[in-house]
Amino acid sequence: MRVTCALLISTYNWPEALELVLRSVLQQSRMPDEILIADDGSGRPTIDLVNKYRDAFPVPLKHAWIEDIGFRKSLALNKAIKMAHSDYIIEVDGDIILHPRFVEDHMKAAKKGFFVQGSRTMLNQKKSEEILQTKQVKFSPFTKGIYSRFNSFRIPFLSILFQPDPKDSYNAKACNIAFWRKDYVQINGYYNDFEGWGCEDYEFAARLINSGIYKKRLKMAAIGYHIFHKHYSRHNLQSNDVIYQRTLKEKLTYCINGYQEAE
Repeated sequence: MRVTCALLISTYNWPEALELVLRSVLQQSRMPDEILIADDGSGRPTIDLVNKYRDAFPVPLKHAWIEDIGFRKSLALNKAIKMAHSDYIIEVDGDIILHPRFVEDHMKAAKKGFFVQGSRTMLNQKKSEEILQTKQVKFSPFTKGIYSRFNSFRIPFLSILFQPDPKDSYNAKACNIAFWRKDYVQINGYYNDFEGWGCEDYEFAARLINSGIYKKRLKMAAIGYHIFHKHYSRHNLQSNDVIYQRTLKEKLTYCINGYQEAE
């Protein structure tokens, strides 16, 4: 039976970057079965962009929007996944341009009992400013303006050399991550109490691991190219870390304000 997948893209008020992501989705060798935009309160330009691209896709493009009253990415993600019908969720940030075989690679790596942590190749500031003008979305390991270049090599047969991480390896980055929707629902998704940048993805992954799901690293496949931007404010990082540390200490598997409560 064919496993269905949703591509989940988080965004906030950067339609120029989101457009490059959507352009890269159009070039996928394996189109996702649905595309979910998790929007943390973007303005009219982003809404117009999503509407513009909706007719370009052969699959549904769904837009979950929440009011702009601060950094509430977890809530936006939960609301978007409430729109999903697919078995498997591939999540990226709205500044990650996808390799043409990104979705294909993730689906080949999907395995029951695991979530998958992909990696990213970084584009420097000059290259990022250039592609935001030219709308270029194809790169090679030898493209100028790339660093963390190792992550830009797609060699799938070598990807199998990377084994699942040990159970005590909690850190995970949601810029390129994939998980089964069933596992996500079981732990009640992302924790809506996170506000401000930081730790929401670590805490989410920790609850997956605490519930018996293993983390698998995906290297040399499912390549994402990160568009340069300045760092977000870390003003709430300490409070968010307290939540994360409690999940680690108490081995929590469920959050009380998550997917089910997302309105």
